[in-house]
Amino acid sequence: MDAGSLSSSSKAKARWPLQERFSQRKNSQENFDRFIPNRSAMDFDFAHYMLTKAKENSGVSSPSREAYQKRLAEAMNMNRTRILAFKNKPPTPVELIPKDILSPPPRCKSSKPKRYIPRTSERTLDAPDIQDDFYLNLLDWGSSNVVAIALSNTVYIWDASVGSASELVTVDEEDGPVTSVSWAPDGKHIAIGLNNSSVQLWDSTASRPLRTLRGIHQARVGSLAWNSHILTTGGMDGRIVNNDVRVRSHTIETYRGHQQEVCGLKWSGSGQQLASGGNDNLIHIWDRSMASSNMPTQWVHRLEEHRAAVKALAWCPFQGNLLASGGGGSDQCIKFWNTHTGACLNTVNTGSQVCGLLWNKNERELLSSHGFTQNQLTLWKYPSMVKITELTGHTSRVLFMTQSPDGYTVASAAGDETLRFWNVFGTPEVSKPAPKASSEPFAYFNRIR
Repeated sequence: MDAGSLSSSSKAKARWPLQERFSQRKNSQENFDRFIPNRSAMDFDFAHYMLTKAKENSGVSSPSREAYQKRLAEAMNMNRTRILAFKNKPPTPVELIPKDILSPPPRCKSSKPKRYIPRTSERTLDAPDIQDDFYLNLLDWGSSNVVAIALSNTVYIWDASVGSASELVTVDEEDGPVTSVSWAPDGKHIAIGLNNSSVQLWDSTASRPLRTLRGIHQARVGSLAWNSHILTTGGMDGRIVNNDVRVRSHTIETYRGHQQEVCGLKWSGSGQQLASGGNDNLIHIWDRSMASSNMPTQWVHRLEEHRAAVKALAWCPFQGNLLASGGGGSDQCIKFWNTHTGACLNTVNTGSQVCGLLWNKNERELLSSHGFTQNQLTLWKYPSMVKITELTGHTSRVLFMTQSPDGYTVASAAGDETLRFWNVFGTPEVSKPAPKASSEPFAYFNRIR
């Protein structure tokens, strides 16, 4: 018997007991509506009663016989007006088939249909020569719906709207390889960190360089983060520098706190707080209002609970002071922080190296990317941190992860030299163009003051 037949047979067997149960209920109800007295006993006593009654009518009577007849009539309750009367109330009729079985309860208006999450990537692109280096940040998706990826000495851009790829820049051998990329808020200008400690700024629409920031670090620049017109850079030298790209003397603040390479940088949604993660297993929270150009700025919070390098950082989109962080291979934990108080709110051991974190902008969910052994992406429900699903396909650790402007699609790149796109956060009901950012902060790129 094939599987389909077996399934049908099993379902049929499962239905039969229920139908039989309804049939039994039907017979029971019919019996409830009828009252059948014990006719043999009733007839015998009634005949005896009538016999003695007849003799009474014939004129033969005695006090003892009349008392006997009275007691017999009371005992048998032979009042003919009550022969077919119920002694107690009839039982309540039983429904043959409960209404909630025939018609399921109406769906709550607020409930949403269950989202289907494909476990395989919807698109896979080749990414040859991508560096398999945990401390770098080589992938970013800009507000103009263009993906930038650094492959060795070259930065390529892929327009997600039309699916076309092009080369933006190839740096000289002595300057490369490229160690970080980050789109400016306008989605047109891009910052490129280099192994030679400098940062280049490019106009992607015109495919031309705008300026090079030099002298800000003593070693490679592995992390970048934009805050309006401020470009924050993190170096292997442990320094964090805020650069105002509109002015000639671009270095405006320096943050010192990490003793080793800065591999994670993220500004909060308000632009007020900066989170930095380093190879020294530390996270620092910096406050923009406390910055000063005269002296290095002191951190607001120094978070020391991770036991490995912290690269994965993600600010919560629906709670401004909530930060998620992920630790490297010797830590394997996702931690949640209240950045106002510095308190650790929760810790979840994922069982593998945490390389990246992204929040779902439309639901309370968190996506993490991992290294050995499964090299998977894991979707978690927040705040319970119940695992929703795992996305597999990469054969090497998923080092780089970024999110589309509408928040629904995620791109990931790994040491297996592939760039994969995942429909993990759902599908937008109505596709809306990304909000057009003002280009005013970058109006001075061509004439530095």
